[in-house]
Amino acid sequence: MKKLLFSGFFVLLLLAGFAQKPYKVMFYNFENLFDTINDPEILDEEFTPDGPKKWNSVKYNKKIGNLERVLFDIAALDKNYPAVIGVSEVENRSVLEDVIATPKLAPANYRIVHYDSPDARGVDVAFFYRPDVFELEGSAPIPFTMEGLPNFKTRDIVTMWGTIEGEPFYFMVAHWPSRLGGKEASAPKRERAAKIMRRAADSVLRLDPATKVVMMGDFNDDATDDSITEVLGAKGDIRKLEPGDYYNPFINVLKAGYGTLAYQDAWNLFDNIVVSENLVAGDGLKIRKASPKARFYGNIFSRPYMIQQEGQYKGYPLRTFVGNNFQGGYSDHFPVYIYIGK
Repeated sequence: MKKLLFSGFFVLLLLAGFAQKPYKVMFYNFENLFDTINDPEILDEEFTPDGPKKWNSVKYNKKIGNLERVLFDIAALDKNYPAVIGVSEVENRSVLEDVIATPKLAPANYRIVHYDSPDARGVDVAFFYRPDVFELEGSAPIPFTMEGLPNFKTRDIVTMWGTIEGEPFYFMVAHWPSRLGGKEASAPKRERAAKIMRRAADSVLRLDPATKVVMMGDFNDDATDDSITEVLGAKGDIRKLEPGDYYNPFINVLKAGYGTLAYQDAWNLFDNIVVSENLVAGDGLKIRKASPKARFYGNIFSRPYMIQQEGQYKGYPLRTFVGNNFQGGYSDHFPVYIYIGK
């Protein structure tokens, strides 16, 4: 009973802090957030009660509760719900609605921007946003197309635009093509995705140079890989930024040895948030550090409960499944976030 009372009191504190700044903007790969219903239009049989993972309502509700816990604990960092949350690996709008309807997240009054993509497995990207902070004006998906691969289907890039404190913002969230077939062999697909995002961002800035662009997602490449540094054009050194450039605060985070996912005992940082130069050196709202003593502008969120504590994958993010064995975990990625304020 005391725990319930404390949780309720803490929610009230968060509500009281709704106007608090700076604002958090974050991205989180939800790792296969499927419902339990077999959709004949997509390859989701694996995540059904009769599939190899025996995906049922008990496991699904555990997953939803886990995501609620992580997102609420991120809000608790400064008693302020994130203003914008980009997510990936979600099957449909219904699972998104289940997440934001949970008791600890419902007070944030999140809205959803989501489009069904042509991905064969049916996994999409989407946004949650707080309408009291971000005033939505429009949204649209950008399809992935690649010359020579007319039948290749993957996630759309989802965009939304509007204002924060009267300043124009353009948000993009993506889940770039995987490394299936090997990093080098699959690299052209991710470079193509990077080019699509860069062109969209550049076109927005040509129309209105005051617009502040935020690109985020699981890029399936490290922050220092060519697809991000050369094709997307994201720089890691604030001192070298020029008007029209883009800044990736997670380049320095990766160089310092931190990552968001682990593979074969090595850490990668595929989860990135890239901002336009006018969010670094411009007037008004800018990217901020979590505190004056913080080393980086980019932040990775993890807690012991999100980490595998024993076995072969000790120290890795605690996953929902390893193979078909249910682990009851959170995601194979840690979420990332930045602060934006004056």
